[in-house]
Amino acid sequence: MRGVLSGLSRAVRTRRLLGATTLAGVLAATGSIVAMQPVIAQSIDLSAQTDPNADMLLEADTLVYDNDRNRITAVGSVQIEYAGNRLVAQRVTYDRATSRLIASGGVEIIDPDGTRFQSDEIDVTDDFADAFVRTLRVETAERVYFGADSAERRGGAVTEFERGVYTACEPCEENPDKPPVWNIKAQKIIWNGETKTVRFERARFEFLGVPLAWVPAFEIADPTVERKSGFLFPTFGNSENLGSFLNIPYYFALSPTYDLTVTAGGYTQQGFLGQAEWRQRFDNGQYNLRIAGISQRDPDAFGAGTVDAQETGRGLIASRGDFTINPRWRFGWDVMAQTDKNFGYTYNIEQANAYDQISQVYLTGLDGRNFFDLRAYHFTKQEAVLDFNADGTRNVGAASPLQPFVLPSFDYSLTPDGPIAGGELTIDVNSQALWRDRFDGRGFARQSPSPTGRGLDGGSGRLTAEAEWKRTFITGGGLLITPSLHARQDAIGVHFGDGALSAEGIANVANAQGVAADIRSAYYRSMATAGLEARWPVLFSTSSSTHVFEPMAQVFARPDEPYGGSLGIPNEDAQSLVFDATTLFERDKFSGYDRIEGGTRANVGIRYTGDLGGGWGASAIFGQSYHLAGANSYASPDLVYAGAYSGLEDDVSDYVGMVGLSTPVGVSLAAGARLDKDNLEVRRTDVAASYATPAVSLSTQYSFIDAQPDYGFTDDRHEVRVGGSAQVHEYWRVFGNATFDLNTSNMVQRGIGFAYDDDCFGINFTASETRGNINNEVLSRDFGINISLRTLGDFGRTTSSTDTRTF
Repeated sequence: MRGVLSGLSRAVRTRRLLGATTLAGVLAATGSIVAMQPVIAQSIDLSAQTDPNADMLLEADTLVYDNDRNRITAVGSVQIEYAGNRLVAQRVTYDRATSRLIASGGVEIIDPDGTRFQSDEIDVTDDFADAFVRTLRVETAERVYFGADSAERRGGAVTEFERGVYTACEPCEENPDKPPVWNIKAQKIIWNGETKTVRFERARFEFLGVPLAWVPAFEIADPTVERKSGFLFPTFGNSENLGSFLNIPYYFALSPTYDLTVTAGGYTQQGFLGQAEWRQRFDNGQYNLRIAGISQRDPDAFGAGTVDAQETGRGLIASRGDFTINPRWRFGWDVMAQTDKNFGYTYNIEQANAYDQISQVYLTGLDGRNFFDLRAYHFTKQEAVLDFNADGTRNVGAASPLQPFVLPSFDYSLTPDGPIAGGELTIDVNSQALWRDRFDGRGFARQSPSPTGRGLDGGSGRLTAEAEWKRTFITGGGLLITPSLHARQDAIGVHFGDGALSAEGIANVANAQGVAADIRSAYYRSMATAGLEARWPVLFSTSSSTHVFEPMAQVFARPDEPYGGSLGIPNEDAQSLVFDATTLFERDKFSGYDRIEGGTRANVGIRYTGDLGGGWGASAIFGQSYHLAGANSYASPDLVYAGAYSGLEDDVSDYVGMVGLSTPVGVSLAAGARLDKDNLEVRRTDVAASYATPAVSLSTQYSFIDAQPDYGFTDDRHEVRVGGSAQVHEYWRVFGNATFDLNTSNMVQRGIGFAYDDDCFGINFTASETRGNINNEVLSRDFGINISLRTLGDFGRTTSSTDTRTF
């Protein structure tokens, strides 16, 4: 063997003098060697396309040197590895005169990128740069597949497929001849490795073997390319107000860190809609900027008295950004400004098409248990109905006078790592400043004819600082005793506007309700609370289960709520009050900072947790709250009447409870209720059941809320919601949901859909309908479809408008 390798090395050196630069030099250098396994050569000069220090490996059962024809042939399990390329075949013949290799018999070439070329016969140059193939199959590293009757490769970069097929669907293992879910057949496919493109000429798109569309020519990005300039899939549809429309986006891949997408849209009824989105990424974050505009050709196509019919020129600008300043701090924004309040929703413009649009700028910090959040908000309700200014004129601007600007909202929480006096200390700071142009009186209907509502016109600001200390002691009998101390200070400023609830209007409301108005421009209030909690968890166990019963009682002693019952202090963030088992043991049961619970109160109840064995589990809680002394804050009205019908407005509260059950078969049950303290009538309840397996999921929920006239709900509310999803096949899923109003016997919402998703193709179809719960009129019917073709892109759109269908 040493002599063979020595002769081979001399032969290789001779070929280098003649300028040989290819792997075929190995075959040529073997001279009269007849059989060798393996044959190895080193230090071969390579072309500019390969590594000059690359090694060569040739393995074959037999090597035959034909001096008369100037050919060398490797026969039997041939393997050639060279400069990252690997060729496998049953027979390889090298023609020294033409410098070409002809491989036959189960030929496969794998290039350095992992792309596999398979054929019965391949005619390739000795540097793999040029080739001619019949009946070729190609599989790239990205699982993209080409096939062709014949193919030709030129310059090591461009491959032309004659009568080619392209797909991103893997062949069926059981039936390789079965058509893929989708493919593109073309007279010619040109795969250019330099420009990173795949061009199709005289192409047709087939789905499950059925031709659906014919295109003279089009081009897509190479499957290895994540970003490349070119047209994206268009969206199209029709609308009663907009007409038929087509949106065509073009993507500019300007740099690895920034890009631009420009979209031209044509609406037969309203004209041209232009959109553009700029995106840029940095090492620590990213942002985008989106603009859109249209000059409406026929505003009268929209309903009279709507926002959409008021203006011809409409536009918006929106931006999102998020940046990591350091591991603890983040800064970002999500803002949108438009010429009127409904433009983005009407034209379904991405990033601006939500019915409830929130613009905000924020700075957040998180360090262990300490938290900082500073942000400014503005709320936009994208609806067609016109707003009215305080003077009665119509408001057609972008901002509704009813929606406030929050400038800013601030939260800070500090919890020292070490104990303070043996316990845990928490310090919280919150501030809020907002401005509203006009009194928001929607949604509440007090029995008195005086106006009440969600928010005052004018401005208000509040700064709150509070600290709480608590420590838990464990007695010898297992009783847990937790004393706590809490202190809070508020500074509140109010600037009343000239609307329905001006300072004078509030005084009139107070008179009508028989409460104190106490109108001021500034309020200062303090609250100190001393609390004591006792819990006694008792464990019962058997050979297969454990049960923990935990009787629990709390007492909080504090003075009366400052300015309790006064209508002068705005209530913006504590309007929603739900008393149930989850809030039973809260020190302050108001949902926000604008109201403070005062007076002495006790909370008493029992909790249960059980592990029943075999995957079964149960939990429960039941209790009641007692107002012991002082003024009851929940019986003290404010402008939104927070506390009314809550079950806390009397000295003895309603009963609240909740139970839950989990099973090993995927079934879960939960129920919660508030029962009247006098007759145990149900005042509020939620019952939920669900079933979940890998193939099927079902859920249902029943909710009941007793009538709340002072909140504007004069009747009881009963509602049932159901939903489900089923995997009916390996790739197919169906789903649906519905909401039923038992009061009016109306199906107020229902939706159905199906989805298919495999490795190369996905489709999602949804249809939904929303109806009014009073007269059962249709409020909206929405249809959506989204199709995903791997490597080609996604197209389709799910809409949420009344009469627009987009695909």
